[in-house]
Amino acid sequence: MRRLLHLRKRSGRMLSSFLSYRTVRPFGTVLLLALTMLSACAGRGAPPASLASPAPAAPSLSTAFTPTPAPALATDQAYRETGIAIWYGKELHGKKTASGEVFDSNGLSAAHRTLPFGTVIRVTNLDNLKSITVRINNRGPFIKSSILELSCGAARELGFVAQGTARVGIETLDAVRDTGQYTVHAAAFVEEENARMLKERLNKRFEVVTIVPYETNIALFYSVRVGAYASEARAEQVAGKLTLEGLEPIVLRKD
Repeated sequence: MRRLLHLRKRSGRMLSSFLSYRTVRPFGTVLLLALTMLSACAGRGAPPASLASPAPAAPSLSTAFTPTPAPALATDQAYRETGIAIWYGKELHGKKTASGEVFDSNGLSAAHRTLPFGTVIRVTNLDNLKSITVRINNRGPFIKSSILELSCGAARELGFVAQGTARVGIETLDAVRDTGQYTVHAAAFVEEENARMLKERLNKRFEVVTIVPYETNIALFYSVRVGAYASEARAEQVAGKLTLEGLEPIVLRKD
């Protein structure tokens, strides 16, 4: 009797274990499957790191924008340049230009930094396409933002007296022979004493430093200039060194 009861209890435990196994296993399988699907949905659209596209590289210095310098004069070639023109006028009428000619504010003349005196150029106002020919008889402009300084008469012909400035294209009518020397305008001062102080400072690093006075329609200035170089390229190298001194140098033809 006891044995029979023992067998019944044992059978009951086996049946209970069997039912428990049949019930839990499908639930675990479904749970595992659900977690797998959920994981797959969560990862959709985010590829593994090894398959993701690489981040764009930062632009190199070689592709960074750098301003285009004025073209150097080449032997027996026409000279072309584009930039801002300004005009100077009546206050200097009748006074001598850097070339020694008397300035006529109503005439058609211009100042350029490197073109030889007497060079004839065609100037076109790119805003209204008016065009004239003028002759270079002075040096300037002494500000980097401009490439040409025209007489008042020339500015009137080109239609920008009221505006004061204009975008222009310039072109020499004949080939230019580059046989001159170049110097570097380091800075300009209204007070001559300030020019002398800079000259003394630059004398410690450069062999030839001079002070050249020049007159504008604003005031008489004292230009501190460095060197006399056989090529414009060499003068540009010196200008680079002066930039490191905190200056804003400009290369000029040495007349």
